[in-house]
Amino acid sequence: MSTSTSTSTSTATKLELQPRDTAGGSRAVRRLRRQGVVPGVLYGGGDEPVSFQVDERLLRHALAARGAVLDLAMNGQTQPAVLKDAQHDVVRGDTRHIDLLRVRLDVKIHAVVLLELQGGDESPGVIQGGVLDQVTHELNVEAFPGDIPESIVHDVSGLEMNESLTLAAVRPPNGIELLDDLEETVIANLAPPTVDADAEEEEIEAETERVGEGAGELEGSEADAGAGEVPTQDGTE
Repeated sequence: MSTSTSTSTSTATKLELQPRDTAGGSRAVRRLRRQGVVPGVLYGGGDEPVSFQVDERLLRHALAARGAVLDLAMNGQTQPAVLKDAQHDVVRGDTRHIDLLRVRLDVKIHAVVLLELQGGDESPGVIQGGVLDQVTHELNVEAFPGDIPESIVHDVSGLEMNESLTLAAVRPPNGIELLDDLEETVIANLAPPTVDADAEEEEIEAETERVGEGAGELEGSEADAGAGEVPTQDGTE
């Protein structure tokens, strides 16, 4: 069986934003991206959406801890926010656009947190040759913004062969409520190694060919031996 869980704590990271003029349309946005600047929108909290731009390197550093509260600075004011959505270039992986959501630190919000499994190589099932398959990689949680962790880590070092693990086994940190179905959400399976059917079939075919070739050589040898014998006049050899 699996044992305990832990979590890495989140911290507020300051991020400097600049107001963005949307008059230029998509052409202006492409120009910003070429300059290493990411466009975005800040919304929520009962206020009007605000378009902004941010240096891509600063943004990447601030978002290194996923789930962390961002302490936004813009127009001489600061306010907490969390990352709501990010669009990435499918080839280079660069951030192309982000949406930030204003939050109150005293009001709980819904968020997505990474689930990390540790100790898999030490589990009895893996030691016996089994394969650990992590089915669920993200968890939906509710918590105060400042309590939302970068990830929730669960120890599976006790997982046995043919054992399945549901979310009910995960004990979240204090202040974190799991929103997914505890009994129905499977987070990991530990199954015996699968047999490669194609490789097995190829091996059988190769063995059959070897047997067939051997039989052909034997038949040819018997035919050659018979061809050199001269029958007698009475029909006997």
